Amino acid sequence: MSVGLALAGRAGARMTDVFGSPVSRNTLLRLITSLPDPPIATPRVVGVDEYAQRKGRIYGTVLVDVETRRPIDLLPDREADTLAAWLAERPGIEIVCRDRAPFYAEGATRGAPQALQVADRWHLWHNLGEAAEKCVYRHRGCLRPVPAPPDEPQEQEEAEPTASSPWPTGHRFAERTRAKHATIHALLTAGHSKRSVARQLGMTLNTILRFSRATTPEELFTGQWQSRATKLDAYKPYLDQRWQEGCTNAWKLWEEIKEQGYPDGYGNVRNYVSRSLRGKPQPVGPRPPSARAVTRWILTHPDALPEGNRLQLKAVLANCPELTALAEHVRSFAHMLTHLQGHHLPTWIEAATATTELPSLRHFAQHLERDLDAVIAGLTQPWNSGVVEGHVNRIKMLKRQMFGRAGFALLHKRVLLAT
Repeated sequence: MSVGLALAGRAGARMTDVFGSPVSRNTLLRLITSLPDPPIATPRVVGVDEYAQRKGRIYGTVLVDVETRRPIDLLPDREADTLAAWLAERPGIEIVCRDRAPFYAEGATRGAPQALQVADRWHLWHNLGEAAEKCVYRHRGCLRPVPAPPDEPQEQEEAEPTASSPWPTGHRFAERTRAKHATIHALLTAGHSKRSVARQLGMTLNTILRFSRATTPEELFTGQWQSRATKLDAYKPYLDQRWQEGCTNAWKLWEEIKEQGYPDGYGNVRNYVSRSLRGKPQPVGPRPPSARAVTRWILTHPDALPEGNRLQLKAVLANCPELTALAEHVRSFAHMLTHLQGHHLPTWIEAATATTELPSLRHFAQHLERDLDAVIAGLTQPWNSGVVEGHVNRIKMLKRQMFGRAGFALLHKRVLLAT
């Protein structure tokens, strides 16, 4: 029986063969499902969290006794009514540890109105990190020092080749035309007639005549392919600016201009990057740090930052007062969280809501007000949902072990009985 609870069907059957008492996988599963459920005691502190039965589609609820660190029950869904009914049957519950999901908040309020609800600190810190990364990305221009303007003679020298050639080097049409022009003029110079060149290259005589009359290939760059207006034209200055800032990912550039209203697909942006931007020189100097890296530095305690990262963060904050304000808000929230000073939260929310240049941080603070009592309790009480997250990971392991094909009944037995 222990083998079946630990390994389930096929793996358990292979293990019983090793022990010398072979049992089929179906017999093991039948024995597991026939076991009675363990008695469910009413816990004083219960942890609630969701787990995925089918990721992205079907979710259930796991309930854990936070004091004994053992799972109590599994619910087949994550609806507020189901949780409220389960809690209402156990009036002895005093504390409910949960994340800030609205269905768990509603279920705990209706099912256990006498209990203190505690928002999990890890989820609070994680949500603050997401808001901080959005703020850093919004001010990504501050991550790179402003380059010095180039000298005027260099600008004039660089402008001349661009003016003389409407198509940049590397453009498929331009390179094909230049190659044809060079080949035709080489054959004509060698003494071949125009009709002979047309036969050798498989072209019409009119094409050979047109190429022979052009002294340079640039004279042939006319017609519908030259200076044709596109939907991307209005966004090219922004793309050029982001390229100079160090963003060389065409997909990322497309996502950015799509948010600004660009109506077309990714292919045009990819072609513009490969044909026009790849040949442009990158800014001289080290690559600027990414928004995620800067966010990680802000979220890390200053004493735990390596010296190099600390100096980089100092340089970034010196260029942007908004990011300096963000770092101050994050560190004050971290001090509240680590020292369990939840009574300072209303003051912190008031200060964060007043930051007009950091909308993501302001929205995070406003969302905290919707669940203020639970958040204050989470920043004051020693309880958290860490043990619940551990059992969620254990459920993932059991589901992988059963190839995701086990139903709720079998999963329920294994989670509660194989602890």
